[in-house]
Amino acid sequence: MKKRLTLMLSLVLVMALLAACGSNNSKNEGSNASESDKKDLKIALVLPEEIGVNPFFELADQGLQKAGEEFGVKVSTIQSSDPNAFEQNFRSTVAEGYDLIITATFQAEDVLRKVAAENPDKAFAIIDTVMPDVPNVRSVAFIENEASFLLGAAAGLITESNVVGNIVAVEGALMDKYTIGFEKGLAHTNPDAKVLVSYVGGFTDSAKAKELAKVQHSQGADFIAGMSAVGDFGVFEAAAEDGFYTSGQDVDRTVIDPEHIILSQIKNVDVVTYDTVKQFVNNTFEYGENYYGLADDGVGLTFVTRESESPLSDAIGEESLAKLKEIAEGIKDGSIDTSVTAQ
Repeated sequence: MKKRLTLMLSLVLVMALLAACGSNNSKNEGSNASESDKKDLKIALVLPEEIGVNPFFELADQGLQKAGEEFGVKVSTIQSSDPNAFEQNFRSTVAEGYDLIITATFQAEDVLRKVAAENPDKAFAIIDTVMPDVPNVRSVAFIENEASFLLGAAAGLITESNVVGNIVAVEGALMDKYTIGFEKGLAHTNPDAKVLVSYVGGFTDSAKAKELAKVQHSQGADFIAGMSAVGDFGVFEAAAEDGFYTSGQDVDRTVIDPEHIILSQIKNVDVVTYDTVKQFVNNTFEYGENYYGLADDGVGLTFVTRESESPLSDAIGEESLAKLKEIAEGIKDGSIDTSVTAQ
């Protein structure tokens, strides 16, 4: 009887051990499957232009590559030579079964709207514009007025003539976040200063931008902010020739000519692209509108929110820099109002 009981207990113990081993194997397989699923994900960045002209797209690619490497997912950047090639590239990524397709800027809206409607089960994301009426698109936009407020505040501290300028790509709501934000920031630090605003009429005309900057300088502007994309290079040329201060957009332009380009309003496209991939991989990706401001490291200003390879210009100085950093904290915590209402 004792032998039979001992044998039964032994069998129970063996079965329990086998069950435990089976349970552990099941958990490991589940975990490995999850990691495998991540590695099987394919994410594409389809650009409406070729990288090299606009640094915005280069930053987007950098953010994508960093995310791909960090999260172990397959990523591809597809550049487009013209609008027809862009739509073709976009449709190719759908056909090739990419799990998430990311694009950027208002240039991509028409194609994305069409392709997203045709593929309602496919996940899409667009950076630097909003498409709230398309249910399978995640829109990621920047709160540019927070950074332009900072830039305007800096201009108010820098100017000695109390006249500053903006060379702006186009007139309208698209650029109001820049011009109105700048004007509010200028008034915050120097209510006696006035701002001259000139419109280039496009995003690539550096010759026209240069001409307008020279006119503003002749009218007394000693700091002129470039807000015209590729046109900013014309503003930089005018600054070097005529000896006024200027600023760039999106990336740190001070490295080109630190003597004259003393600030840059930053748009951290790399951060936003990286976050978009991260959220998709981690299943926290949500459709609809998403906004990145100073507090999210989406926008900023060189020296104030992000370091630069260039030395700090004497035109700014440590005292003004400290004031600007204080203003930046006020914007982040909401105690300083940077909201934009079109005038």
